[in-house]
Amino acid sequence: MNVLEHIQALQFTDKPGAEALLKDFIRLTFDLEVETVELRPLAVSLNSFNGFVTLTNRRRLFFKTHIEPNSIIGEYYNAETLAQAGYPVLQPVMRSTEAGKQFLIYEVIEDPSVFDIAWRIERGDDTAWTSLQTAQQRADDDLFALYVTTLEEQDAQSAANAPIHQLFYHRLMGGRMSAFYGDETHQVSIGLPDAEHAMGDVRRVQWIINEQRYDETLDDIIARAAVLLAPSQRGVSIIGHGDAHNGNVFLQHADTAPSLLYFDPAFAGRHHPLLDLTKPVFHNVFAMWMYFPRVIDGEMFIRLVIDGDVWHVTHDYALHRVRHMFLDSKIERVLIPILAHLKMRGQLRPDWRAFLKAALMCCPLLTMNLTDSAKFSPNIALLGLCMAVEMGSESMGVRSHIDQHLDAVERIISR
Repeated sequence: MNVLEHIQALQFTDKPGAEALLKDFIRLTFDLEVETVELRPLAVSLNSFNGFVTLTNRRRLFFKTHIEPNSIIGEYYNAETLAQAGYPVLQPVMRSTEAGKQFLIYEVIEDPSVFDIAWRIERGDDTAWTSLQTAQQRADDDLFALYVTTLEEQDAQSAANAPIHQLFYHRLMGGRMSAFYGDETHQVSIGLPDAEHAMGDVRRVQWIINEQRYDETLDDIIARAAVLLAPSQRGVSIIGHGDAHNGNVFLQHADTAPSLLYFDPAFAGRHHPLLDLTKPVFHNVFAMWMYFPRVIDGEMFIRLVIDGDVWHVTHDYALHRVRHMFLDSKIERVLIPILAHLKMRGQLRPDWRAFLKAALMCCPLLTMNLTDSAKFSPNIALLGLCMAVEMGSESMGVRSHIDQHLDAVERIISR
């Protein structure tokens, strides 16, 4: 574990100790005279940390870093690439892009993150609803335009080097998968509402979730995703942020109209547009249980009934209307238009749906460790497993929420 990984973990249990380590890291990495460091442990900071640094000359700055253990990507933070393509992206004033020391320092920005605004709306404060919806829809219209203007064919080698694969394939096939869920030499168990279960057993059962039947096991879903998400694939690409979930977007209120501003482009670069859409589609819509597990657990009903190799799960986890707004905007203003555009050009991969669902599956399964009982209760761990199955596999009979939307997308682009 390097120093940034240690700081990210320590911030929740020993904030002063983490800040002392970070103060030394910033001083040595950037040759700065640091007065104080203030970490901000936040729900959105699942694999990152951020906060403020004050220099001895009283200059106050904002910092953010993404932590990715076992990374095999060498280059991160292509902010200039995004800016040159036309993205509204906050540019750092100082940066370290070396693997294991990725760290950006910005001028302080007072605008709130979309993550914070959306959560306030979900908790009953609709003050910013109109501004947020207006900014989100305008940003998604602009995003589709950026996809079109930056669209290019990409050879297999260039595709393999894209930083975005660290969020999907490299987590799936690298150390994170085995560390979280075990392998032949390392057995892991997960606490679920009825009992502790070996993950090796959990990965081999079939699921019926709210009457949605899934004919595949988690092992089946993971094996297919490993093939679909292989980095060395020639095909279309766009310039994208790569990790544009709401925690990496600010809502600005200019004199003219509200707008969105991207930052923390740790995985920015040239990659497939469906990979670019994956993180915002899942994390902005389906993932509040991951960010606020105790809150959601207290408000949710979930039950597990085991019938041999078939697990029956019933739950009432539902999406707030602000989550529907994010999903509808992304689908109607970006996903459908880019799929239709690629189809018109003869560049739409025939397995686009399975490809997208494979990437979506990685979000609930591999962003955080569902077997971590200190983070996730048995109820939330079970919900996370259900989310991985729903995202990665096709529902039979009753259609899942994501499948209903993708069914509608397929009907529209097949006209």
